[in-house]
Amino acid sequence: MNGAESLIQTLLKAGVDTCFTNPGTSEMHFVRAIGNEPKMRSILGLFEGVCTGAADGYARMTRKPAVTLLHLGPGLANGTANIHNARRAFAPMVNLVGDHATYHLQYDAPLASNVNDLARAFSDWSKSAQSADTLARDGAEAVQAAMSMPGRIATLMVPADCAWNETTAQADPLAIPSAPAVPGDRIEQIARLLQSGGKDTIIVIGGPANEAKLLPAIDKIAQASGATVLYECFNGRTTRGAGHPKFDRVAYFVEMAQEQFKDCQQVITIGAKSPVAFFAYPDKPSTPLPPGCESHVLAEPHEDVATAIDDLVQALGAASLQPRIQQETRPELMTGGLSPKSIGFALGALLPDNVIIVDEAATSGGPPTGLTESIGSHDWLQLTGGSIGFGLPVATGAAVACPDRKVVCLHGDGGAMYTIQALWTQARENLNVVNIIFSNRKYQILQVELMRVGAQSPTQKTLDMLDIGRPDLNFQQIAQGMGVNATRATTADEFNEQLKRALAAEGPQLIEAVL
Repeated sequence: MNGAESLIQTLLKAGVDTCFTNPGTSEMHFVRAIGNEPKMRSILGLFEGVCTGAADGYARMTRKPAVTLLHLGPGLANGTANIHNARRAFAPMVNLVGDHATYHLQYDAPLASNVNDLARAFSDWSKSAQSADTLARDGAEAVQAAMSMPGRIATLMVPADCAWNETTAQADPLAIPSAPAVPGDRIEQIARLLQSGGKDTIIVIGGPANEAKLLPAIDKIAQASGATVLYECFNGRTTRGAGHPKFDRVAYFVEMAQEQFKDCQQVITIGAKSPVAFFAYPDKPSTPLPPGCESHVLAEPHEDVATAIDDLVQALGAASLQPRIQQETRPELMTGGLSPKSIGFALGALLPDNVIIVDEAATSGGPPTGLTESIGSHDWLQLTGGSIGFGLPVATGAAVACPDRKVVCLHGDGGAMYTIQALWTQARENLNVVNIIFSNRKYQILQVELMRVGAQSPTQKTLDMLDIGRPDLNFQQIAQGMGVNATRATTADEFNEQLKRALAAEGPQLIEAVL
Protein backbone atom coordinates (compact mmCIF):
# COMPACT_ATOMS: atom_id res chain seq x y z
CA MET A 1 0.00 0.00 0.00
CA ASN A 2 0.89 3.64 -0.15
CA GLY A 3 0.23 5.98 2.75
CA ALA A 4 -3.10 7.21 1.40
CA GLU A 5 -4.41 3.65 1.03
CA SER A 6 -3.28 2.73 4.55
CA LEU A 7 -5.06 5.77 5.98
CA ILE A 8 -8.32 5.07 4.13
CA GLN A 9 -8.29 1.49 5.42
CA THR A 10 -7.72 2.77 8.95
CA LEU A 11 -10.68 5.15 8.69
CA LEU A 12 -12.94 2.38 7.44
CA LYS A 13 -11.92 0.07 10.29
CA ALA A 14 -12.82 2.89 12.69
CA GLY A 15 -16.29 3.23 11.15
CA VAL A 16 -15.64 6.36 9.07
CA ASP A 17 -17.08 5.56 5.64
CA THR A 18 -18.23 8.90 4.15
CA CYS A 19 -15.95 11.55 2.65
CA PHE A 20 -17.02 15.08 1.66
CA THR A 21 -14.30 16.21 -0.67
CA ASN A 22 -12.93 19.16 -2.62
CA PRO A 23 -9.44 17.94 -3.52
CA GLY A 24 -6.44 19.39 -5.34
CA THR A 25 -3.08 18.18 -6.61
CA SER A 26 -1.68 17.31 -3.19
CA GLU A 27 -4.62 14.99 -2.52
CA MET A 28 -4.59 12.99 -5.77
CA HIS A 29 -3.36 9.81 -4.13
CA PHE A 30 -6.28 10.02 -1.71
CA VAL A 31 -8.61 10.53 -4.66
CA ARG A 32 -7.23 7.37 -6.23
CA ALA A 33 -7.37 5.42 -2.95
CA ILE A 34 -11.00 6.41 -2.32
CA GLY A 35 -11.88 5.68 -5.95
CA ASN A 36 -10.56 2.14 -5.59
CA GLU A 37 -12.35 1.47 -2.28
CA PRO A 38 -16.07 0.67 -2.67
CA LYS A 39 -16.75 0.91 1.07
CA MET A 40 -15.83 4.63 1.25
CA ARG A 41 -18.56 6.90 -0.11
CA SER A 42 -17.21 10.02 -1.81
CA ILE A 43 -19.34 13.16 -2.17
CA LEU A 44 -18.03 16.16 -4.07
CA GLY A 45 -18.66 19.69 -2.88
CA LEU A 46 -17.95 22.68 -5.12
CA PHE A 47 -16.69 24.74 -2.18
CA GLU A 48 -14.87 23.64 0.95
CA GLY A 49 -17.48 25.29 3.21
CA VAL A 50 -20.04 22.93 1.67
CA CYS A 51 -17.85 19.94 2.55
CA THR A 52 -17.29 20.96 6.17
CA GLY A 53 -20.93 21.98 6.65
CA ALA A 54 -22.13 18.69 5.19
CA ALA A 55 -19.79 16.80 7.51
CA ASP A 56 -21.35 18.78 10.36
CA GLY A 57 -24.92 17.85 9.39
CA TYR A 58 -23.91 14.22 8.89
CA ALA A 59 -22.32 14.08 12.34
CA ARG A 60 -25.26 15.74 14.09
CA MET A 61 -27.55 12.99 12.81
CA THR A 62 -25.28 9.94 13.08
CA ARG A 63 -23.19 10.90 16.13
CA LYS A 64 -20.10 9.75 14.25
CA PRO A 65 -17.61 11.63 12.05
CA ALA A 66 -17.41 11.90 8.33
CA VAL A 67 -14.06 12.83 6.83
CA THR A 68 -13.41 15.90 4.70
CA LEU A 69 -10.64 16.07 2.12
CA LEU A 70 -9.35 19.63 1.65
CA HIS A 71 -6.57 21.26 -0.39
CA LEU A 72 -3.75 22.82 1.62
CA GLY A 73 -4.11 25.90 3.83
CA PRO A 74 -6.41 27.92 1.53
CA GLY A 75 -8.77 24.94 1.18
CA LEU A 76 -8.90 24.56 4.96
CA ALA A 77 -9.41 28.32 5.30
CA ASN A 78 -12.41 28.16 2.96
CA GLY A 79 -13.94 25.50 5.19
CA THR A 80 -13.25 27.01 8.59
CA ALA A 81 -16.51 28.95 9.04
CA ASN A 82 -18.53 25.74 9.06
CA ILE A 83 -15.85 23.93 11.07
CA HIS A 84 -16.41 26.66 13.64
CA ASN A 85 -20.17 26.01 13.62
CA ALA A 86 -19.59 22.26 13.90
CA ARG A 87 -17.27 22.72 16.86
CA ARG A 88 -19.94 24.75 18.66
CA ALA A 89 -22.44 21.97 17.90
CA PHE A 90 -20.10 19.29 19.32
CA ALA A 91 -20.19 17.54 15.95
CA PRO A 92 -17.36 15.01 15.54
CA MET A 93 -15.38 15.63 12.36
CA VAL A 94 -12.09 14.44 10.82
CA ASN A 95 -10.45 16.81 8.33
CA LEU A 96 -7.69 15.57 6.04
CA VAL A 97 -5.74 18.50 4.65
CA GLY A 98 -3.21 17.86 1.92
CA ASP A 99 0.08 19.70 2.15
CA HIS A 100 3.18 20.09 0.01
CA ALA A 101 5.64 17.20 0.08
CA THR A 102 7.98 17.42 3.06
CA TYR A 103 11.01 18.16 0.90
CA HIS A 104 9.10 20.80 -1.11
CA LEU A 105 8.06 22.95 1.84
CA GLN A 106 11.46 24.70 1.99
CA TYR A 107 10.85 26.37 -1.38
CA ASP A 108 7.78 28.34 -0.23
CA ALA A 109 5.65 27.45 -3.26
CA PRO A 110 2.63 29.69 -4.01
CA LEU A 111 0.11 27.55 -2.09
CA ALA A 112 2.32 27.21 0.99
CA SER A 113 0.93 28.66 4.23
CA ASN A 114 1.07 28.20 7.97
CA VAL A 115 -1.55 25.49 7.79
CA ASN A 116 -0.67 24.03 11.19
CA ASP A 117 -1.50 27.22 13.08
CA LEU A 118 -4.71 27.61 11.07
CA ALA A 119 -5.75 24.06 11.94
CA ARG A 120 -5.03 24.59 15.63
CA ALA A 121 -7.24 27.69 15.69
CA PHE A 122 -10.33 25.74 14.61
CA SER A 123 -9.63 22.22 15.88
CA ASP A 124 -9.60 20.40 19.20
CA TRP A 125 -6.87 18.07 17.91
CA SER A 126 -4.43 18.66 15.06
CA LYS A 127 -1.29 17.00 13.77
CA SER A 128 0.98 16.98 10.74
CA ALA A 129 1.95 13.53 9.47
CA GLN A 130 5.67 12.84 9.27
CA SER A 131 5.83 9.81 6.97
CA ALA A 132 3.77 7.17 5.20
CA ASP A 133 4.67 4.78 8.01
CA THR A 134 2.98 6.94 10.65
CA LEU A 135 -0.11 7.83 8.64
CA ALA A 136 -2.33 4.91 9.65
CA ARG A 137 -1.66 5.53 13.34
CA ASP A 138 -2.24 9.27 12.85
CA GLY A 139 -5.63 8.51 11.32
CA ALA A 140 -6.60 6.25 14.22
CA GLU A 141 -5.66 9.03 16.65
CA ALA A 142 -7.73 11.55 14.66
CA VAL A 143 -10.86 9.38 14.86
CA GLN A 144 -10.28 8.76 18.56
CA ALA A 145 -10.01 12.50 19.16
CA ALA A 146 -13.12 13.28 17.10
CA MET A 147 -15.20 10.68 18.95
CA SER A 148 -14.13 11.85 22.41
CA MET A 149 -16.91 13.53 24.38
CA PRO A 150 -18.75 15.66 23.59
CA GLY A 151 -17.70 15.40 19.90
CA ARG A 152 -14.60 17.16 18.64
CA ILE A 153 -12.85 18.50 15.54
CA ALA A 154 -9.71 16.59 14.48
CA THR A 155 -7.54 17.89 11.64
CA LEU A 156 -4.68 15.91 10.11
CA MET A 157 -2.28 17.54 7.67
CA VAL A 158 -0.85 15.07 5.15
CA PRO A 159 2.20 16.05 3.08
CA ALA A 160 1.90 14.66 -0.43
CA ASP A 161 4.88 12.32 -0.13
CA CYS A 162 3.38 10.77 3.01
CA ALA A 163 0.40 9.85 0.84
CA TRP A 164 2.30 8.47 -2.15
CA ASN A 165 5.22 6.67 -0.46
CA GLU A 166 4.84 2.95 0.10
CA THR A 167 4.30 1.47 3.56
CA THR A 168 3.40 -1.77 5.26
CA ALA A 169 2.10 0.02 8.37
CA GLN A 170 -1.48 -0.56 9.49
CA ALA A 171 -3.43 0.55 12.54
CA ASP A 172 -6.44 -0.74 14.40
CA PRO A 173 -9.07 1.61 15.82
CA LEU A 174 -8.18 3.13 19.18
CA ALA A 175 -10.47 2.93 22.19
CA ILE A 176 -12.71 5.95 22.63
CA PRO A 177 -12.14 7.47 26.09
CA SER A 178 -15.06 7.23 28.47
CA ALA A 179 -16.60 10.51 29.55
CA PRO A 180 -15.46 11.46 33.07
CA ALA A 181 -18.02 10.73 35.76
CA VAL A 182 -19.58 13.64 37.63
CA PRO A 183 -18.48 13.41 41.27
CA GLY A 184 -21.14 12.31 43.71
CA ASP A 185 -20.66 15.35 45.95
CA ARG A 186 -21.54 17.60 43.00
CA ILE A 187 -24.75 15.63 42.41
CA GLU A 188 -25.61 16.06 46.11
CA GLN A 189 -24.82 19.77 45.99
CA ILE A 190 -27.11 20.36 42.99
CA ALA A 191 -29.87 18.29 44.62
CA ARG A 192 -29.66 20.48 47.74
CA LEU A 193 -29.81 23.64 45.63
CA LEU A 194 -32.88 22.38 43.81
CA GLN A 195 -34.56 21.46 47.08
CA SER A 196 -33.89 24.84 48.69
CA GLY A 197 -37.28 26.41 49.21
CA GLY A 198 -38.07 29.89 47.95
CA LYS A 199 -35.32 30.08 45.34
CA ASP A 200 -36.37 30.63 41.76
CA THR A 201 -34.26 28.25 39.65
CA ILE A 202 -33.71 27.93 35.92
CA ILE A 203 -31.99 24.85 34.47
CA VAL A 204 -30.22 25.53 31.16
CA ILE A 205 -29.52 22.48 29.01
CA GLY A 206 -27.41 22.08 25.89
CA GLY A 207 -25.03 19.83 23.99
CA PRO A 208 -25.27 16.18 25.08
CA ALA A 209 -28.10 16.99 27.52
CA ASN A 210 -30.35 17.60 24.50
CA GLU A 211 -30.47 13.91 23.58
CA ALA A 212 -34.11 12.91 23.12
CA LYS A 213 -33.78 9.99 25.53
CA LEU A 214 -32.69 12.35 28.34
CA LEU A 215 -35.52 14.88 28.05
CA PRO A 216 -38.09 12.87 30.10
CA ALA A 217 -35.62 12.64 33.00
CA ILE A 218 -34.90 16.36 32.80
CA ASP A 219 -38.63 17.04 32.98
CA LYS A 220 -38.83 14.86 36.10
CA ILE A 221 -36.12 17.02 37.66
CA ALA A 222 -38.13 20.12 36.81
CA GLN A 223 -41.30 18.68 38.34
CA ALA A 224 -39.57 17.56 41.52
CA SER A 225 -37.83 20.90 42.07
CA GLY A 226 -40.22 23.43 40.56
CA ALA A 227 -37.42 24.69 38.32
CA THR A 228 -37.93 26.02 34.81
CA VAL A 229 -35.97 24.31 32.01
CA LEU A 230 -34.61 26.27 29.04
CA TYR A 231 -32.55 25.10 26.09
CA GLU A 232 -29.55 27.19 25.20
CA CYS A 233 -30.38 29.80 22.57
CA PHE A 234 -28.72 27.82 19.76
CA ASN A 235 -28.42 24.03 19.75
CA GLY A 236 -26.78 21.49 17.50
CA ARG A 237 -29.79 19.20 17.59
CA THR A 238 -32.98 19.10 19.60
CA THR A 239 -35.81 16.60 19.27
CA ARG A 240 -39.18 18.30 19.51
CA GLY A 241 -42.87 17.68 18.97
CA ALA A 242 -45.38 15.02 19.95
CA GLY A 243 -44.09 12.46 22.42
CA HIS A 244 -41.46 14.74 23.96
CA PRO A 245 -41.41 17.28 26.80
CA LYS A 246 -41.61 20.90 25.71
CA PHE A 247 -38.95 23.38 26.83
CA ASP A 248 -38.49 26.99 25.73
CA ARG A 249 -35.13 28.46 24.69
CA VAL A 250 -33.02 31.27 26.12
CA ALA A 251 -33.98 34.34 24.08
CA TYR A 252 -31.56 35.75 21.51
CA PHE A 253 -31.84 39.45 22.40
CA VAL A 254 -30.32 40.08 25.81
CA GLU A 255 -33.16 42.30 27.05
CA MET A 256 -35.67 39.53 26.26
CA ALA A 257 -33.45 37.03 28.06
CA GLN A 258 -33.27 39.42 31.02
CA GLU A 259 -37.05 39.18 31.24
CA GLN A 260 -36.81 35.37 31.32
CA PHE A 261 -34.28 35.49 34.17
CA LYS A 262 -35.52 38.56 36.05
CA ASP A 263 -36.67 36.60 39.13
CA CYS A 264 -34.03 33.90 38.88
CA GLN A 265 -31.81 33.38 41.92
CA GLN A 266 -29.83 30.40 40.71
CA VAL A 267 -28.99 28.86 37.34
CA ILE A 268 -27.96 25.23 36.94
CA THR A 269 -26.34 24.21 33.67
CA ILE A 270 -26.34 20.71 32.22
CA GLY A 271 -24.08 20.26 29.17
CA ALA A 272 -24.40 24.01 28.59
CA LYS A 273 -22.77 27.32 29.39
CA SER A 274 -24.27 29.93 31.66
CA PRO A 275 -26.19 32.34 29.38
CA VAL A 276 -24.38 35.30 27.83
CA ALA A 277 -25.40 37.92 25.29
CA PHE A 278 -24.55 36.97 21.70
CA PHE A 279 -22.91 40.40 21.24
CA ALA A 280 -22.00 43.35 23.40
CA TYR A 281 -24.22 46.42 23.09
CA PRO A 282 -23.77 49.93 24.46
CA ASP A 283 -25.52 50.27 27.83
CA LYS A 284 -26.66 46.63 27.87
CA PRO A 285 -25.27 43.81 30.04
CA SER A 286 -23.15 40.92 28.77
CA THR A 287 -25.26 38.40 30.68
CA PRO A 288 -29.02 38.26 31.23
CA LEU A 289 -28.63 37.01 34.80
CA PRO A 290 -29.75 39.52 37.44
CA PRO A 291 -27.37 40.73 40.17
CA GLY A 292 -26.86 38.10 42.82
CA CYS A 293 -27.98 35.20 40.65
CA GLU A 294 -25.56 32.31 41.08
CA SER A 295 -24.62 29.87 38.33
CA HIS A 296 -23.86 26.22 39.13
CA VAL A 297 -22.79 23.28 36.96
CA LEU A 298 -24.26 19.80 37.18
CA ALA A 299 -22.25 18.43 34.24
CA GLU A 300 -19.89 19.94 31.67
CA PRO A 301 -20.36 18.89 28.03
CA HIS A 302 -17.33 16.58 28.12
CA GLU A 303 -18.54 14.75 31.23
CA ASP A 304 -20.95 11.82 31.58
CA VAL A 305 -24.06 13.97 31.28
CA ALA A 306 -26.52 11.07 30.96
CA THR A 307 -25.45 9.37 34.18
CA ALA A 308 -25.37 12.69 36.03
CA ILE A 309 -28.98 13.38 35.02
CA ASP A 310 -30.08 9.92 36.13
CA ASP A 311 -28.22 10.29 39.44
CA LEU A 312 -29.91 13.64 40.05
CA VAL A 313 -33.34 12.13 39.36
CA GLN A 314 -32.59 9.51 42.02
CA ALA A 315 -31.26 12.08 44.47
CA LEU A 316 -34.48 14.10 44.12
CA GLY A 317 -36.69 11.02 44.50
CA ALA A 318 -38.22 11.80 41.13
CA ALA A 319 -37.89 8.43 39.39
CA SER A 320 -41.58 7.56 39.75
CA LEU A 321 -42.82 10.84 38.24
CA GLN A 322 -44.37 10.75 34.79
CA PRO A 323 -42.80 13.16 32.28
CA ARG A 324 -45.10 15.78 30.79
CA ILE A 325 -45.35 14.82 27.12
CA GLN A 326 -46.66 16.98 24.30
CA GLN A 327 -49.64 15.88 22.24
CA GLU A 328 -49.65 16.56 18.51
CA THR A 329 -51.42 19.73 17.42
CA ARG A 330 -51.28 21.39 14.02
CA PRO A 331 -52.37 24.81 12.77
CA GLU A 332 -54.60 25.46 9.78
CA LEU A 333 -53.26 26.79 6.49
CA MET A 334 -53.40 30.55 5.96
CA THR A 335 -54.41 32.25 2.72
CA GLY A 336 -53.68 35.69 1.32
CA GLY A 337 -50.35 37.45 1.57
CA LEU A 338 -47.05 35.60 2.01
CA SER A 339 -45.15 36.21 5.25
CA PRO A 340 -43.01 34.30 7.74
CA LYS A 341 -46.21 33.74 9.72
CA SER A 342 -48.12 32.20 6.82
CA ILE A 343 -45.08 30.05 6.01
CA GLY A 344 -44.99 28.92 9.63
CA PHE A 345 -48.65 27.92 9.44
CA ALA A 346 -47.95 25.94 6.25
CA LEU A 347 -45.00 24.13 7.80
CA GLY A 348 -46.99 23.33 10.93
CA ALA A 349 -49.87 21.99 8.88
CA LEU A 350 -47.96 20.01 6.24
CA LEU A 351 -44.59 18.77 7.50
CA PRO A 352 -44.42 14.99 7.90
CA ASP A 353 -43.55 13.19 11.11
CA ASN A 354 -39.85 12.44 11.62
CA VAL A 355 -38.77 15.40 9.47
CA ILE A 356 -35.35 17.00 10.01
CA ILE A 357 -35.55 20.80 10.05
CA VAL A 358 -32.37 22.81 9.48
CA ASP A 359 -32.88 26.39 10.64
CA GLU A 360 -30.99 29.33 9.22
CA ALA A 361 -34.07 31.45 8.66
CA ALA A 362 -32.64 34.30 10.77
CA THR A 363 -35.20 37.11 11.21
CA SER A 364 -37.90 35.08 9.42
CA GLY A 365 -37.51 32.08 11.70
CA GLY A 366 -39.70 33.02 14.67
CA PRO A 367 -43.12 31.96 13.36
CA PRO A 368 -41.88 28.70 11.77
CA THR A 369 -40.15 27.77 15.02
CA GLY A 370 -43.20 28.28 17.18
CA LEU A 371 -45.79 26.90 14.76
CA THR A 372 -43.95 23.58 14.29
CA GLU A 373 -43.25 23.02 17.98
CA SER A 374 -46.13 20.57 18.54
CA ILE A 375 -46.21 18.68 15.24
CA GLY A 376 -45.10 15.05 15.07
CA SER A 377 -41.71 14.13 16.50
CA HIS A 378 -38.88 15.79 14.57
CA ASP A 379 -35.29 17.02 14.87
CA TRP A 380 -34.34 20.70 14.78
CA LEU A 381 -30.77 21.71 13.82
CA GLN A 382 -29.65 25.27 14.54
CA LEU A 383 -26.80 27.62 13.68
CA THR A 384 -24.66 27.11 16.78
CA GLY A 385 -21.60 29.20 15.92
CA GLY A 386 -23.27 32.22 14.35
CA SER A 387 -21.34 31.97 11.06
CA ILE A 388 -23.98 32.16 8.34
CA GLY A 389 -24.01 29.85 5.35
CA PHE A 390 -24.40 26.69 7.42
CA GLY A 391 -27.96 25.74 6.46
CA LEU A 392 -27.73 24.38 2.92
CA PRO A 393 -24.56 22.30 3.60
CA VAL A 394 -25.85 20.96 6.93
CA ALA A 395 -29.12 19.95 5.26
CA THR A 396 -27.05 18.19 2.60
CA GLY A 397 -25.10 16.21 5.20
CA ALA A 398 -28.23 15.38 7.20
CA ALA A 399 -29.86 13.98 4.06
CA VAL A 400 -26.80 11.84 3.35
CA ALA A 401 -26.95 10.53 6.92
CA CYS A 402 -30.71 9.86 6.91
CA PRO A 403 -31.84 8.97 3.37
CA ASP A 404 -35.16 7.65 4.68
CA ARG A 405 -36.15 10.99 6.22
CA LYS A 406 -37.29 14.25 4.65
CA VAL A 407 -35.01 17.23 5.34
CA VAL A 408 -36.41 20.77 5.24
CA CYS A 409 -33.96 23.68 5.19
CA LEU A 410 -35.26 27.12 6.23
CA HIS A 411 -32.81 29.73 4.96
CA GLY A 412 -32.45 33.47 4.67
CA ASP A 413 -31.47 34.68 1.21
CA GLY A 414 -28.30 36.46 2.33
CA GLY A 415 -26.88 33.47 4.18
CA ALA A 416 -27.85 31.10 1.37
CA MET A 417 -25.50 32.86 -1.04
CA TYR A 418 -22.49 31.97 1.14
CA THR A 419 -22.73 28.27 0.28
CA ILE A 420 -25.24 28.12 -2.56
CA GLN A 421 -23.07 25.47 -4.25
CA ALA A 422 -24.59 22.93 -1.83
CA LEU A 423 -27.60 22.78 -4.15
CA TRP A 424 -25.44 21.21 -6.85
CA THR A 425 -24.32 18.48 -4.44
CA GLN A 426 -27.92 17.85 -3.44
CA ALA A 427 -28.81 17.40 -7.12
CA ARG A 428 -25.87 15.15 -7.91
CA GLU A 429 -26.63 12.89 -4.93
CA ASN A 430 -30.44 13.12 -5.44
CA LEU A 431 -30.96 14.04 -1.78
CA ASN A 432 -34.42 14.48 -0.26
CA VAL A 433 -34.08 18.11 0.80
CA VAL A 434 -36.75 20.78 0.52
CA ASN A 435 -34.98 24.16 0.62
CA ILE A 436 -37.14 27.17 1.51
CA ILE A 437 -35.49 30.53 0.84
CA PHE A 438 -36.94 33.53 2.68
CA SER A 439 -36.25 36.14 0.03
CA ASN A 440 -36.47 39.62 1.53
CA ARG A 441 -33.44 40.88 -0.44
CA LYS A 442 -31.57 42.21 2.57
CA TYR A 443 -29.45 41.21 5.52
CA GLN A 444 -32.44 41.92 7.75
CA ILE A 445 -30.75 40.81 10.96
CA LEU A 446 -27.93 43.28 10.35
CA GLN A 447 -30.38 46.10 9.79
CA VAL A 448 -31.86 45.22 13.20
CA GLU A 449 -28.40 45.11 14.76
CA LEU A 450 -27.50 48.46 13.19
CA MET A 451 -30.14 50.09 15.36
CA ARG A 452 -29.40 48.00 18.44
CA VAL A 453 -25.74 49.01 18.64
CA GLY A 454 -26.72 52.66 18.43
CA ALA A 455 -25.61 53.42 14.87
CA GLN A 456 -28.51 55.81 14.37
CA SER A 457 -29.50 57.92 11.35
CA PRO A 458 -27.92 55.67 8.72
CA THR A 459 -27.31 57.09 5.26
CA GLN A 460 -28.43 55.35 2.07
CA LYS A 461 -24.80 54.34 1.57
CA THR A 462 -24.88 52.63 4.97
CA LEU A 463 -28.14 50.80 4.18
CA ASP A 464 -26.77 49.69 0.82
CA MET A 465 -24.14 47.66 2.67
CA LEU A 466 -26.95 45.67 4.31
CA ASP A 467 -29.15 45.28 1.23
CA ILE A 468 -28.81 42.57 -1.43
CA GLY A 469 -31.19 44.00 -4.02
CA ARG A 470 -30.26 45.84 -7.23
CA PRO A 471 -30.07 43.36 -8.86
CA ASP A 472 -32.54 41.07 -7.11
CA LEU A 473 -31.37 37.49 -6.72
CA ASN A 474 -33.53 34.89 -8.46
CA PHE A 475 -33.19 31.71 -6.44
CA GLN A 476 -35.55 29.82 -8.69
CA GLN A 477 -33.20 30.31 -11.63
CA ILE A 478 -30.07 29.77 -9.53
CA ALA A 479 -31.40 26.45 -8.25
CA GLN A 480 -32.54 25.31 -11.68
CA GLY A 481 -29.08 26.12 -13.01
CA MET A 482 -27.65 23.66 -10.46
CA GLY A 483 -30.10 20.91 -11.32
CA VAL A 484 -32.62 21.43 -8.51
CA ASN A 485 -36.34 21.61 -9.23
CA ALA A 486 -37.43 25.07 -8.07
CA THR A 487 -40.53 27.21 -7.80
CA ARG A 488 -41.30 30.75 -6.65
CA ALA A 489 -44.16 31.77 -4.36
CA THR A 490 -45.52 35.29 -3.84
CA THR A 491 -48.75 34.44 -1.97
CA ALA A 492 -49.64 32.07 0.87
CA ASP A 493 -51.85 30.05 -1.47
CA GLU A 494 -48.99 29.55 -3.94
CA PHE A 495 -46.61 28.59 -1.16
CA ASN A 496 -49.06 26.07 0.35
CA GLU A 497 -49.46 24.26 -2.97
CA GLN A 498 -45.76 24.35 -3.78
CA LEU A 499 -44.84 22.98 -0.34
CA LYS A 500 -47.31 20.10 -0.76
CA ARG A 501 -45.73 19.17 -4.09
CA ALA A 502 -42.17 19.57 -2.85
CA LEU A 503 -42.76 17.35 0.19
CA ALA A 504 -44.29 14.65 -2.02
CA ALA A 505 -41.46 14.70 -4.56
CA GLU A 506 -38.21 12.72 -4.60
CA GLY A 507 -34.88 14.49 -4.80
CA PRO A 508 -33.98 18.08 -3.93
CA GLN A 509 -36.55 20.87 -4.25
CA LEU A 510 -36.41 24.61 -3.68
CA ILE A 511 -39.12 27.16 -3.00
CA GLU A 512 -38.22 30.83 -3.19
CA ALA A 513 -40.62 32.64 -0.85
CA VAL A 514 -40.68 36.27 -2.02
CA LEU A 515 -41.45 38.40 1.02
